[in-house]
Amino acid sequence: MTLNLQNFATLVQNAAAAVQGAATALLDLSVGSVLRAVLEASSSVALWLQWLIVQVLAMTRASTSTGSDLDSWMADYGLARLPAIAAQGAVTFSRFTPGNAALIPAGAVVRTADGTQSFIVIALPTNPAWSAALSGYQVAAGVAAISVPVVAETAGSIGNVQPNTVTLLASAIPGIDQVTNPLAFTGGTNAESDAAFRARFVNYINSRSLATPLAIGNAIAGIQQGLTYLLQENTTPAGTTEMGFFTVTIDDGSGNPPASLLATVSSAIEAVRPIGSSFAVLPPQLIEAAITLSVSLSSAGQMATVSAEIATAIESFVDTLPIGATLPLSRLAQLAYDADPTVINVTALSINGNASDLVPSIRGVIKAASVVVA
Repeated sequence: MTLNLQNFATLVQNAAAAVQGAATALLDLSVGSVLRAVLEASSSVALWLQWLIVQVLAMTRASTSTGSDLDSWMADYGLARLPAIAAQGAVTFSRFTPGNAALIPAGAVVRTADGTQSFIVIALPTNPAWSAALSGYQVAAGVAAISVPVVAETAGSIGNVQPNTVTLLASAIPGIDQVTNPLAFTGGTNAESDAAFRARFVNYINSRSLATPLAIGNAIAGIQQGLTYLLQENTTPAGTTEMGFFTVTIDDGSGNPPASLLATVSSAIEAVRPIGSSFAVLPPQLIEAAITLSVSLSSAGQMATVSAEIATAIESFVDTLPIGATLPLSRLAQLAYDADPTVINVTALSINGNASDLVPSIRGVIKAASVVVA
């Protein structure tokens, strides 16, 4: 349906033409006349009603609804927008005089240098310094620094801060003087966008009552954002052929998804898998890439700044490669050139000491272990 919308001037003109056409004498419709004022007032009301109609029409269709209206529309079909994910990382607490023991409690808050982003210390029982009895990380006497995990207080990509930007203690911790983050924080993702929500709804509708790869993919996509997967039909985890068996490889962006996520994916697939079939859900085969390169700069470039820009660009590219994707050597050179206009030459480029592309296995995923720019 197409609405024949009119602006204010057109509404006034059409109203004036209708009034004059119904009159037997010439009417005074000049600016400032009483009749023109009445027509303009009526046209203003008509313009407002027209806007309400457009708003109602937009809210009644998923393709034009936005924000909370789209959420309400999708809720009728049992779908909910995937929430934002908080960034995670590790910070290093240190001190000038490590003579006495100290405790870093779970729940301690650290902030970026500008104070805009806060991160909370979380429990990690596998950390040797963690004490369940004290609900914190013990810093033994004589130990100058300790690394502990933190999670962003505010979910979303805003928590993906750069290295050495988390430098403030929100409150004093006895025996601790400094904090910093040696590596960038990753994993922060904004709430599912309207466009992505609509695209997922199309797959949801198209895969209803179907035990197909599309149905399995939709089940996985509805768990959380940032998941990538590889579906191998009639293939066992060992790579051998077995009819009726399929293998699903899952990555959450880290290269090492937790067992809880794999279990959640298995449950989602179980609800849509074909009867008589079997499957396995596995993490990817993590392949770390140590990347080195040398760059030449124009006189306007500063090596420290440009090196950081190149390293960030390369890490962002490598860490978003899908499962089974090759890391091309030439692509890294392109990223270095594109990172800063002062880069005039890129040489001595290698991945894990080899001047060739890094080709993973079909279930392999490549992540950046280090990027050294000289």
